[in-house]
Amino acid sequence: MTITVVPSGKACGATVTGVDLAGPLDSATIAAIRSAWLEHLVLAFPNQRMDDDALERFTLAMGGFGEDPFFAPIPGRKHIAAIRREADETAPLFAENWHSDWSFQDHPPAGTCLLAIDVPPTGGDTLFANQVAAWEALPEARKIEIGELVAIHSARYAYAPDGTYGAKDKGRSMDIRPGESAMETRLHPLVPAHPETGKRAFFSTLGYIIGIDGMAQEDALPLLRELQAWQGGERFVFAQKWEPGMLVMWDNRSVLHKATGGYEGYRRELHRTTIAAYAA
Repeated sequence: MTITVVPSGKACGATVTGVDLAGPLDSATIAAIRSAWLEHLVLAFPNQRMDDDALERFTLAMGGFGEDPFFAPIPGRKHIAAIRREADETAPLFAENWHSDWSFQDHPPAGTCLLAIDVPPTGGDTLFANQVAAWEALPEARKIEIGELVAIHSARYAYAPDGTYGAKDKGRSMDIRPGESAMETRLHPLVPAHPETGKRAFFSTLGYIIGIDGMAQEDALPLLRELQAWQGGERFVFAQKWEPGMLVMWDNRSVLHKATGGYEGYRRELHRTTIAAYAA
């Protein structure tokens, strides 16, 4: 099977054709997809005929299932969550701030897959910000200043009982399960080297990052706000438009992402799996 990869021409992203993800994939095809993924960071596969079985097979081929805290899986599955918004839903948009999925884990996931189930005719783009490019564009002096910092990660602002998706969050169709474990913290380098490519990139951003190890909050928070504005700069951003039957996968170690609206009055559902952390 020969795949064709067409770069987006933007900060990241590419469209992949010539492959049918509904069935089994041979080792050469898997290797080609993985190579394109590492190069372009975000891959879109249009016109697929995948069901949930195929989504799970593809996730296993790309590295296996990561852990998904705070989301209930869809009925009959352990590793697929529904990113869903009903047509008449009025709750705030889910995941509309820049983030890296589950960066607060001991071993954050390598990537994420989203499969289009119900796509509205307008709006709903997913934005991606290339964090390799964001790091490389910094002045050298700034890199020296912040390059060895260690970030404090936590899910508390999102998934703690009093967080954004906690007890006060009403009228949401997604099955989110907040909990006290969201209060835990983990330390990760602010700008780690990618375990497969060796390229350095900002990992996560303000929100899941709640501080800098060894730095007073009155100094850490202004720094994190400054970096957040830089990380999401327009020159680093690519907007992925959705189509029926499309699968999108991204490298959680190299990009930030966030949801957008613009589809009021329409239902939207994507099925999501998480790709496990890379194991050498």
